[in-house]
Amino acid sequence: MTEKFINEEKKTRKFSFAFSRKQLCIPYGLFLALFVVLPLLLIVFYAFTDKDGGFSLANFVRFFTSSTTITTVIISVLIGLATTLICIVIAYPVAYILARSNLNRGGTLLMLFIMPMWINFVLRAMAMKDLLTLIGVFGFNNYVNVIIGMVYDYLPFMILPIYTVLIKMDKSLIEASKDLGASSFKTFTKVTFPLSMSGIASGITMVFMPTMTCYVISDTFGNGLITIIGKLIDEQFTTFQNWNLGSAMAMVLLVIMLVSMWVTGGFKSDDVRGTNI
Repeated sequence: MTEKFINEEKKTRKFSFAFSRKQLCIPYGLFLALFVVLPLLLIVFYAFTDKDGGFSLANFVRFFTSSTTITTVIISVLIGLATTLICIVIAYPVAYILARSNLNRGGTLLMLFIMPMWINFVLRAMAMKDLLTLIGVFGFNNYVNVIIGMVYDYLPFMILPIYTVLIKMDKSLIEASKDLGASSFKTFTKVTFPLSMSGIASGITMVFMPTMTCYVISDTFGNGLITIIGKLIDEQFTTFQNWNLGSAMAMVLLVIMLVSMWVTGGFKSDDVRGTNI
């Protein structure tokens, strides 16, 4: 009788635990439905309709036939590419040094890169603008100023993923390469760099798209004279009250984002030990 009671009690507890875990998914599902799926559906609806609510492709036709929007997209892509490339050039040596140094890695990384990210990026941008103005660098070229501001704000988002990959890399692979007679340069080009490509790809995803839409920095450093795609979309919603065209622009930007993620996803690898090399 006692054994039967214990078995029933175990079944009850197991059922209760499983049911509780399923219940925990409900708030997350509601959050996704209300704040992710529903806004996307609204964007799709407005993008493919006119002001009267009828189906129309005029928004996309206007987007791809307007010289202003095409020029803005080209400028945004060039600024994003330049910012991303500069961030890679700066971030990789920094991440490599941090991963290979004997310093207190956690404290150093926290002090140098994570703590500034806690400060509002607008305040950081204004502070950098004042600093550049003080030393006489600001004002030569608005595009250069914007790229400097973008690099300053988004550099940590390139350093962190590269550092994470490098710190988790199997050190025995590097030792094996050196034991086989490879030079430090060859070890880096054949072992370290290929294994860190997943971190670079993650950094590109985290830097490229935000720099195309962060019009606060472009306005701050470009003196309001440079328009990127993010500002163009904001103007359609706020200034012109044209939600249809603004939604179409947002959808085009979403497609660009998905394509960039698909391209950089080719570098990613779940195996950090290097079996896919």
